[in-house]
Amino acid sequence: MGQTLSEQILSHASGSPVQAGQVVIVKPEVVMGHDALAPSVIQIMHEQLGIDNVHDPEQIVLVMDHVVPAASISTANSQAELRRFAHEQGIRLFDTGRGICHQVLIEEGIAQPGQIIVGSDSHSTSYGAVGAFGTGMGSTDIALVWATGRTWLTVPETIRVRVIGRFKPGIEAKDLAIKLEQILTISGANYAAVEYHGLDWMPLHDRQTLCSMAVELGAKAGIVPPTGLKEDRFQIPEWLGLDPEAEYLRTITIDLETLEPQIAVPHAVDQVFDLADLIGTPIDQVFLGTCTNGRYADLHKASQILDGKRIAENVRLIITPASNQELMRAMEDGTLKILIQAGGTITTPGCGACLGRHQGTLGEGEVCLSTGNRNFKGRMGASSAQIYLASPTTAATSALMGRICLPLEYIL
Repeated sequence: MGQTLSEQILSHASGSPVQAGQVVIVKPEVVMGHDALAPSVIQIMHEQLGIDNVHDPEQIVLVMDHVVPAASISTANSQAELRRFAHEQGIRLFDTGRGICHQVLIEEGIAQPGQIIVGSDSHSTSYGAVGAFGTGMGSTDIALVWATGRTWLTVPETIRVRVIGRFKPGIEAKDLAIKLEQILTISGANYAAVEYHGLDWMPLHDRQTLCSMAVELGAKAGIVPPTGLKEDRFQIPEWLGLDPEAEYLRTITIDLETLEPQIAVPHAVDQVFDLADLIGTPIDQVFLGTCTNGRYADLHKASQILDGKRIAENVRLIITPASNQELMRAMEDGTLKILIQAGGTITTPGCGACLGRHQGTLGEGEVCLSTGNRNFKGRMGASSAQIYLASPTTAATSALMGRICLPLEYIL
């Protein structure tokens, strides 16, 4: 019987062939924790499990990214505790300013095709961009992996997304991701894996956008086959690849030639419309960043629209690069200068305004157009704030005009 990518990866990890529905015990190659939840993982390991030391320090990676630099005394204390723990246990730690955990693990080549990567963050599905089985877990589950080196997983069924064609001008991977939210809904892939086929041509940063938002479908994992990856740091195992005999729970076909600019409206990711239906909606803030759309390619697209122009007086443009490497790329070719001259504000690489705790928190009744992944009530600050999700080119054009607009590339 054929196997999906998830079945192949979990079979290799468990040492025997598996199919959807089976329960497997596996040792993840990587276990990721970040500053927002890792302190609670440490507490659970010490107080509930009664274990002082992690099983395998080399298996664990810690990243400071959610509230960096620390925005309060309590946050600073938690981060200091995490630094001490990492030093005492001999765990790799990427500190303030290095970037978002998901971006950092891919940049550093820590995430590799065919691996199992679990993290204390729901967007750990991002690692599927390099052909890994990435999934998020709660603090208790992560504590158990820290303590034992192993975890259990139910082998998920798989939904296949078959993509044909190429993006039209002004249309991006974010539009595809948002469209899938409309088609599958926020729970349409619950505990399933989503495989994206037909994207060998797609660059890594766009694959990251798709896989980051797989969890917004309820997915356990989102995986793009690693064929077509151009980065030398990724080694594709011979046993990993598309199997023509694999069985899928469902197949969805999307023709990119017919895809229009998309937008998700408050307060649900799957409340999706063609962007043309929302033209003219006034906005107070535009947020360009997150593990979904905070990379150099996203910043550069925005700079091409804003070059020589100035954002509307009534709009704040908050730009949070996904990592210091992406920030430096934007510095080297002048992208950053253009964004700042246009009126943008650059913040520390990390999660930034996405989780509503600093660097762009929304006030009562404010409207934000975000390139992030979630628009739930209260996600970025006040519960009465309104969050719309769209692509970087849509965000840049809207910042320029002071209201939601179609991307300039699309109009031209």
